[in-house]
Amino acid sequence: MTVPLPLWIMLDVDNTLLDNDRFTAELGDWLEQAFGPEERARYWSLYDGLKKSLGYADYLGALQAFRAGNRDQVQLQQAAEFMLEFPFVDLLYPDALEAIAHLRGIAPVLILSDGDIVFQPRKIHRSGLAAVVDDILIYVHKQRELDDLRRRVPARRYAMVDDKPLLLSDMQRAADFPLQTIFVRQGHYAAATDATKLDPPPERTIARIGELLDFSASDFHLDVLASTSAKDPA
Repeated sequence: MTVPLPLWIMLDVDNTLLDNDRFTAELGDWLEQAFGPEERARYWSLYDGLKKSLGYADYLGALQAFRAGNRDQVQLQQAAEFMLEFPFVDLLYPDALEAIAHLRGIAPVLILSDGDIVFQPRKIHRSGLAAVVDDILIYVHKQRELDDLRRRVPARRYAMVDDKPLLLSDMQRAADFPLQTIFVRQGHYAAATDATKLDPPPERTIARIGELLDFSASDFHLDVLASTSAKDPA
């Protein structure tokens, strides 16, 4: 049986470690240049419909649906290449890699993301993030997979860093284990939600991912774990 670690620090990807809003904007610009404004609007309408039905962003699925009404096979292939070969490393937030390295000096770091089974893993690899973390888990709805999470990466406590305060609140309500939530105020989800009105609100709020460089073991309550372990009978 795997012995639980003291802590796993979990990081979201989109708008937490890299600027996915910028990718969306650049994709929209590319689609308009390639197909025109009406086709760009049609793509985003298909994308929004899939997102509502699936519960996550499916850029490639939307492109497949978009293909049904567009006969420009050359441009469609180039659109797929634009997405799959996009230089996501250029979208990393300042200090993102440094923050991960710093956190790994405190506890192992896990990328915990939502998304499809093809594009999201590719994004994580092309950004360079896969090479600098200890593990990666990608779910459809990560707040619904906490039992599987604990089975795969057992720990006495967890910390989740995410730009979506509603998701953090959902995770905290669903967790039957110690879960610290850290809201990073980056991206459009962060801007659209007043985290102070959530129940429960995030335990900590930071303005940018680089602020994690100032976190120590005590910020993740490892001092409490050490104290508890010292009191345990031998």
